[in-house]
Amino acid sequence: DLNELLMTHEIQPADQKDQHFANMMDKAENRYFPVFEKVLKDHGKDFLVGNQLSRADVQLLEIILMVEEWKPDILAKFPLLQSFKARISNIPTIKKFLQPGSQRKPPSDEEVVDKVMKIFY
Repeated sequence: DLNELLMTHEIQPADQKDQHFANMMDKAENRYFPVFEKVLKDHGKDFLVGNQLSRADVQLLEIILMVEEWKPDILAKFPLLQSFKARISNIPTIKKFLQPGSQRKPPSDEEVVDKVMKIFY
């Protein structure tokens, strides 16, 4: 699952981080994003499921934003995902949430990673 790859990247051992990153970006660009692009094309609607916003839409937006933090141009080959991101990001409550200073967490720093490692490993 792409979300798990993204979330566990920061806690990878130093000697595995580059390989994990390459694998994560490869899967995003060549496995997951093409599938979401196809779903949007085949469904022909503004949302992944049905005709209204769902958790699936919010989760996909979060994944897109996380991947773009590492590779800003990752959506270059995915015009429907670009439109999806813009559309979902402009829903008033989501737009407000994405503003600087919002509750969306910044990427983890070393202190947070150390704390997570002590708790779970």
